[in-house]
Amino acid sequence: MKTFAILPVKTFGAAKQRLSPAMDAGPRRALAEAMVADVLAALARVPELDTTVVVTADAAAREAALSAGAEVVADSEQAGQSPAAAAGIRHALNAGATRVLLVPGDTPLVDPAELSSLLASTPSPGVAIVPDRHGPGTNALVLDPPAVMAPSFGPGSFERHAAAARAAGAEPRVERPPGLLLDVDTGDDLATVAEALALRPGAAPRTRAALAERATSAGVSA
Repeated sequence: MKTFAILPVKTFGAAKQRLSPAMDAGPRRALAEAMVADVLAALARVPELDTTVVVTADAAAREAALSAGAEVVADSEQAGQSPAAAAGIRHALNAGATRVLLVPGDTPLVDPAELSSLLASTPSPGVAIVPDRHGPGTNALVLDPPAVMAPSFGPGSFERHAAAARAAGAEPRVERPPGLLLDVDTGDDLATVAEALALRPGAAPRTRAALAERATSAGVSA
């Protein structure tokens, strides 16, 4: 079995707009870059993964991916997470992948052991869905084979993915690895991740540093 991880990465300057009430543009960009770097570092430590593919139009994301040993697919259309994921799947299929793991770049607490368990628990052929912590969204997919269904991220995506899997003849397995449940879209998400980091010394060091820098800057501004 040949397994590829696919990581769509939005242009950092346009990332995390929903955090605007809580963070200025500079810290938002720094946080987005830090979270992607932590996710890439985690993926590099998953022995079941043969290759990580980053789909992006951002030059800094491209450099981060290459530095982490990942392959890069140009996101020329920049049409959103689902089209970017689909482009990554096409690349993986052309490279001989028999299974893909789709993960987002805003889950900095993702743990390599959790990803190994997620891959091990997904039947072959089969589909696994990881919801977000609120329930209706999707934070990760395991697709075996890679083209068993088309990704359809966004609001309400959990039910869409479950229905698509069943339509393809695969009863989806629902998994909830704690590190993958915590994505960062809102100020409330940010506070939850900060609380989790306080309980996990050493986890997500780049994200931790970005949040510490933000707190220091806020203190100086005050």
